[in-house]
Amino acid sequence: MSASQSYTLRGQQTRLDTVTKVTLAVLALASGVYTYLGVRELLDGSATAVLLGAVVYASAVSVAIYAFWSYLMRFMPHVRQAASRRMLYLAMAIGSLMIVAMSSWLNASALAGSAALEQHLSVTTEEYQQTLNQAHENALAAQSLLPDIQLAAQRFDGLAQQEARSGSLTGTSGSGTVVQFLRQMSNQLTALQNGISASSSQVATTFDEGGERLSRMRQLVSDAGPIAGRANAFAEEAVQLSGIITSLQQNSIAPAVKRTAEDLGRSFIAPVADGGDENLRTRQSQVVERVEEAVRAQSAQLVAAADEILARPTVEPLRFTPLSAPEAVIRYAADFLPSWAGAISIDLLPAVLIFILCIVQDVIRREDGEEMETGDMSAADLMRAIRIQKKLRVAEDVGELEHAAHTPSGPPQVAPVPSGEVSNTQGDRDIVQRNDPAGSTTFAKTASR
Repeated sequence: MSASQSYTLRGQQTRLDTVTKVTLAVLALASGVYTYLGVRELLDGSATAVLLGAVVYASAVSVAIYAFWSYLMRFMPHVRQAASRRMLYLAMAIGSLMIVAMSSWLNASALAGSAALEQHLSVTTEEYQQTLNQAHENALAAQSLLPDIQLAAQRFDGLAQQEARSGSLTGTSGSGTVVQFLRQMSNQLTALQNGISASSSQVATTFDEGGERLSRMRQLVSDAGPIAGRANAFAEEAVQLSGIITSLQQNSIAPAVKRTAEDLGRSFIAPVADGGDENLRTRQSQVVERVEEAVRAQSAQLVAAADEILARPTVEPLRFTPLSAPEAVIRYAADFLPSWAGAISIDLLPAVLIFILCIVQDVIRREDGEEMETGDMSAADLMRAIRIQKKLRVAEDVGELEHAAHTPSGPPQVAPVPSGEVSNTQGDRDIVQRNDPAGSTTFAKTASR
């Protein structure tokens, strides 16, 4: 790069000073506006107090951002020492983190707050949907016992009919002890079957009501209009749906099935054999014992199945947690990375301008070399430097005279002067010329002092 190009860089840097200041002011103002919109959602109280607090906070943020980046733009490009430059970079990093903490997340809230709240409502709706489905499955789990109970009831009823018609169990037809006992077991199992069926109808009704609540919640999520009003209506629907989920858990027939199955095997009443002769009564007692064993086996099977149903995890009713827009933006930050990137870029874009200024300033220094400061000196600076040099020469001469006064007298020792060189015993006289009284000169000598 030539000197003219270095001069061009200086000129362009000077011309861009106004653009840099205006850009920094606009960015600080934009950050302040979005900070105001974000912080307004966090403040409570009267409208005047909220407005005043938000304006003061946003103004403080704008001033802080403008002052912080202005300081760095003025100082950092001109700092050469590596240690000092690292300290300024550290200050930039700390200040950037503070700006993100006090402004950027509020900017993101202003940019994506409503969308984040809708995301929160949508996620909550899905959670309620899963909870409702799980509670419904638990409530209907006892329906899986219906086939076994129905088959057992039909088997006992069929044996009773066969015994009554042909005496297939005791060898004697008629409605006797065995028939009564078989019908008793069949009636108990049929009653349990009817209870499970009735519970299924009630569970279906409750589940349909929960589905209607979910449909209303989804509609509130997708509707247009202010998010605050929709969020309040959503919270009311969520409370109602929580009650429906609790009702589903209470409507589960599994505990009743277990109790009934246990009673079926422990508390059934076996009728007394009422046959006309001893042989018949013996056959009746034997059949009753076999039926008792079958009943106990059926009871154990139903109890085990009911235990499996009751071992399922209990569904905990959900509690809807309302969020403010800034809280929702933070919780669902991964879903709104573009908004976060834009909010942070508004606050940290001046850092890129500072890096550009540092690079340009280093290039200018490198191309100008050691003469950079001299080339920038004005005429007044040059005259001031000449006066300082004169004062230094006078001080040196005075010091030499004082040294000569304390030195013993004697002929002065003059060092030989090589051929082709001119001796200069009084030092450089490029600024002020004085005649040497002791030497020959083509000029008239001044009067000795």
